[in-house]
Amino acid sequence: MKIIDHMAADDYEQLVICQDRESGLRAIIAIHDTTLGPALGGTRMWPYQSEKEAFRDVLRLSRGMTYKNALAGLSLGGGKAVIIGDPARGKGEGLLRAYGRYLEALNGRYITAEDVGTCQRDMDLIREETRYVVGVSPAKGGSGDPSPFTALGVLFGLRAAVKKVFGSEDLSGRHVVVQGVGNVGYHLCRLLAGAGARLTVTDVNNKALQRTAAEFNTVIAPPEEIFGIECDIFAPCALGAVINDRTINRLRCRIVAGSANNVLAEARHGDLLHQNGIMYIPDYAINAGGVINVADELAGYDQQRVEKKVAGIYDTVEQILLIADQENIPPYQAADRLAEARIKGFRLVAPGEGGSQVG
Repeated sequence: MKIIDHMAADDYEQLVICQDRESGLRAIIAIHDTTLGPALGGTRMWPYQSEKEAFRDVLRLSRGMTYKNALAGLSLGGGKAVIIGDPARGKGEGLLRAYGRYLEALNGRYITAEDVGTCQRDMDLIREETRYVVGVSPAKGGSGDPSPFTALGVLFGLRAAVKKVFGSEDLSGRHVVVQGVGNVGYHLCRLLAGAGARLTVTDVNNKALQRTAAEFNTVIAPPEEIFGIECDIFAPCALGAVINDRTINRLRCRIVAGSANNVLAEARHGDLLHQNGIMYIPDYAINAGGVINVADELAGYDQQRVEKKVAGIYDTVEQILLIADQENIPPYQAADRLAEARIKGFRLVAPGEGGSQVG
C-alpha cells in the first residue's frame, strides 16, 4: 500500500504513527481536512490483522468524518484514529495515557472521542493527558455517552426516508431489520419500538440480543440470514462494508439506512442499490447525532441545543434526496456534493473573513 500516494489522491493533510514500547501502544491518527476547523473524530480500537488493514481503515474513516462534520453544519474538520489491539484484553491505563500524550502534542489539530472498541471511561483516562478529547463523563465536564443521540439522529433520518418512499413519515407497522444491537443499535431499537415499528435484530453478542428481545419484543435472526429478510428498512448498526458483492443482491428492502460507518464496501455499491430501486441514505449524513452531541462540549454543553441540531438531520436527508431527484443521481453522490459545496465555500473565503476555530 503506497500510503503517501493514497494520501495525496484524496488530499489528506497528516498521518501520525504512535508507538510506546512500555505500554504496547500502536496507533495511527489520520487528519483528512481542517478547512472548517480542527479535525474531530473518534478513536477506534480493533485487532487488525495487518498494518495495511489498519491504515486503510483510518484513512477511509477520517475522510468520512470530514464529510460528516461538514454536512452536520459543524465548524470542524475530519480526522480519525485507530489503536491496533484487542479492546477486551489490551486496553490498559498506560496505553491510553500514552495515546493521550500523542494527542496533546498535536496541540488541537485533532480532537477525539469514543468509537468502536473504546468507551467513555477510556476518554476519561485520555483526558488525564490532554485537553483534546470530548465525550467524557459529566463529572469531567462532558456530555457522557453519545449513543442515544446517534440513534435519535438515525430515527429522524429514517422518518425523512420513509416519507419519500412511502408517502408518510409514520414508522408504525414498518418492518425494520437492525444489524447490531450494541450501544447505538440498542437505543435505535428503543426509539423504533416506541414509534410502533416491527423489529428483527441480529448480533454476534447473544446477551445483547436477549436484552432487546425482552425489552422491545424483537424477533432474533442469525447474522448470515439478515440480508435476505423481506422488510421495509435494513438498518446496519455494526461494522462497515456490509453492503458488498456478496450481500447486495440478497437485500429485500426498500431503504438501507443505519448508524454504522462506511456501510458501502465500495462507492459502486451505492450505484447498484440505486439501480435496484433501494434507497440508501449515506451513513455519514444519518449517523451524525453522536458527533453533534460531543462537539457541543467545545462550546459549553447544552442538551436542548444538541437535540435541536440533531433534529436537523431530517432536513439534511430531505435535501439530499431532493438533490438526488433533481440531478438523477444516487443519494450518496448527492450527499457528497452537498458536503463538498460547504467545504469549498469555506476555501473561497479570504483569510480573516470567515470560518471558525474550536478548542
